[in-house]
Amino acid sequence: MADKELHRVRPDFVDKVSTEVIKQLLDGLLFDGVFNDGEKDSVVEENPSRADKARVLIDKVKRKGPEASRRMIARLQKLDRTLYCELGLSSDQPAQPAPAEPVNQRGLAPPIPTVKEFWRSKKDDPEVYPVTQSSFRNRVALLITNIKFSNESMNRRGAEIDEENMEKLLSSLGYEVVKYTDLTGKAIDEALMKFIKHPKLKHTDSVFVVIMSHGKLGKILGVNWTEDNLDEFPINNIFKHLGSKSCPELINKPKVIIIQACRGEQRGSVLVSEGPNTADDVPQTEDFEADKLHFVHPEKDFISLLSCTPDTVSYRQPDRGSLLIQYVVKVFSPESYLEHIFELFTKVLQHVERFRSCEKLQMPTIDRYTLLKSFYLFQGLLDNDH
Repeated sequence: MADKELHRVRPDFVDKVSTEVIKQLLDGLLFDGVFNDGEKDSVVEENPSRADKARVLIDKVKRKGPEASRRMIARLQKLDRTLYCELGLSSDQPAQPAPAEPVNQRGLAPPIPTVKEFWRSKKDDPEVYPVTQSSFRNRVALLITNIKFSNESMNRRGAEIDEENMEKLLSSLGYEVVKYTDLTGKAIDEALMKFIKHPKLKHTDSVFVVIMSHGKLGKILGVNWTEDNLDEFPINNIFKHLGSKSCPELINKPKVIIIQACRGEQRGSVLVSEGPNTADDVPQTEDFEADKLHFVHPEKDFISLLSCTPDTVSYRQPDRGSLLIQYVVKVFSPESYLEHIFELFTKVLQHVERFRSCEKLQMPTIDRYTLLKSFYLFQGLLDNDH
């Protein structure tokens, strides 16, 4: 039985498993339904040393029985083949595929499909935004991070960590990252206008636009901002520039906006974001041929994640970066291809909402949601392609 196998290898597992593999095992077992959020978090938060985490992890899984133990063994085989073999599991306990249906009262999930299997199951679904291998190769994202300001007291310590983490995340999702650092409000606008002329937009399936800076309601602050020089970028311009009129190449394609910036000065939120306002009017025309001209919505297929609610501030840790970006990176895990973008953003909201540090509370928002279908990122789709 698999639980007896875990008992057999327990001493060596505790001695040899790495912290990173422990984290990945916990994420996988949470996804499988072996652990809930509280159980997963308790392993990490209540056990300071690596060995203690490993000991508690394997003991918790053993107590859940053979099926949970099989899941952990299968996960370990995938995550650390060397350790899996060293423990003697490769010959004594080959990884078992999970049953097609839950087999016990724990309600464990069915087998996890690979990225390509999942993509094949969705690629012809009319309720899912289309992603082809060709469009995946043409993904492109815009990343703008303001770190150093003319007024040095406004410098955003830790923002360089956000920039690095977001660039890595976007790259892992298949996006070529067009990156700018320390822009004025006018330069942010110009960067967006240049971005909508990117040659890949015609062939991509989606875009990300991530802007991180100081902010206030409806505005992103440029690096030269002072009370006497309102160097600002209107957030609504993002939607105007990427909308149907200015950027027809992105019609019917998901446009994902993430803004890390304050939206005011009131406490109760974290260091992030901004929410846009109104859309352009559809141009009116009297004379047109029905087979050549057609109306389109000026703003469609958007979803934006803002770090906080209106009029509140966002929080950033100088040694770890902003809360919003920390949890975006956490939620967009290697296995998050199984969830569409709204589900992923909802998980980010839940993580940030649960964060507690004295009176510092933050509530991100999903804003201007006009996606008409489910958008799956299918990260890893082209891995191992030749």
